[in-house]
Amino acid sequence: MDGRRVTVCCDDEDLLDEVVRVAAAAGCELERVPDAAALRRRWPGAAMVLLDEAAARAVAGVRLGRRDGVVVLCRGDPPGSVWERAVAVGAEHVVSLPEGEDWLVSALSDTVEEGAVGDGRVVSVIGGRGGAGASVLAAAVAVRAHDEGARVLLVDCDPLGGGLDLVVGAEQVEGLRWPGLALGGGRVAASSLHEALPAAEDGSPALTVLSCDRHGPGPAPDAARAVVDAGRRAGDTVVCDLPRHLTDAAAAVLDASDLTVVVVPAEVRATAAASRVARQAADRGATVAVVVRGPSPGGLVGDDVAEALGLDVLVSIDAEPGLAASLDRGAVPGVRRGPLAEAAGAVLDALDQLRGGRSAAA
Repeated sequence: MDGRRVTVCCDDEDLLDEVVRVAAAAGCELERVPDAAALRRRWPGAAMVLLDEAAARAVAGVRLGRRDGVVVLCRGDPPGSVWERAVAVGAEHVVSLPEGEDWLVSALSDTVEEGAVGDGRVVSVIGGRGGAGASVLAAAVAVRAHDEGARVLLVDCDPLGGGLDLVVGAEQVEGLRWPGLALGGGRVAASSLHEALPAAEDGSPALTVLSCDRHGPGPAPDAARAVVDAGRRAGDTVVCDLPRHLTDAAAAVLDASDLTVVVVPAEVRATAAASRVARQAADRGATVAVVVRGPSPGGLVGDDVAEALGLDVLVSIDAEPGLAASLDRGAVPGVRRGPLAEAAGAVLDALDQLRGGRSAAA
């Protein structure tokens, strides 16, 4: 049996319906057992055990022993008898539904994600000026991370950007976009997101994209933060495309990022514009680095841009051959080789070095 599966023993069909609904919201697979005898075989290895009052009474009678992760469920205010059963089976919590739904979603989400590869990494990409190529670089970073074996969430936080699904050729792929994703903040399981969102590339691990739509609103701040936090908890690489003028949602994502990359064309005016973009990120406490994109009409090099911005330049790259044509075909250009691949690799290396330093400091 999958050690992350949750076992439920519940005679109350109405209560069971509530549990099934909550588990679906958490992306959690339930295994229902009919009685205490069947539960005996699942008791030691289940990630969590959910019992109604009748099941708790039966479990106390067969003396299955104490274990962590036992929850007794009820509807409405718990009567004294429920608390008695909970004590008898060593339950950690008594949860009333639907009042305790948020807690149960959070607990089930944690159970689903237990044993993931570890703490995830979050990088945000912003254009130093309009048309700098931030969305393209974000897509290239996501594909590069996917090719290196990571499970990836590519998150579009720019409601006026036309939709990041167009950049990765996923505009025809079924799945939810921001306007259809009903999140009010709180906790959400990354596994549920990967199932609900369009896949940008076939294969495993997943590369899924949460895009703004051509119509409808962008993300709310709480929802954007919930998505980023879900990816981090699950050990995903979360790549976020942010607008230059920070919305509340983009600011929430920026605050949650390990690294913020500003894409700057090698031009005097673009460098001047990028200085304000970089400053607004730095003022929020972000760790900011720069990717300089050529060619330069006036001979600017990466060191010139770095000096003007007072920031480190991760990499300076030349123009990507065939960029416009590739984007029109819905293909992310240069993700395996070429200037964009070089930039994507530099971003991921910097992200790993930064996170490694934080881990060592911890």
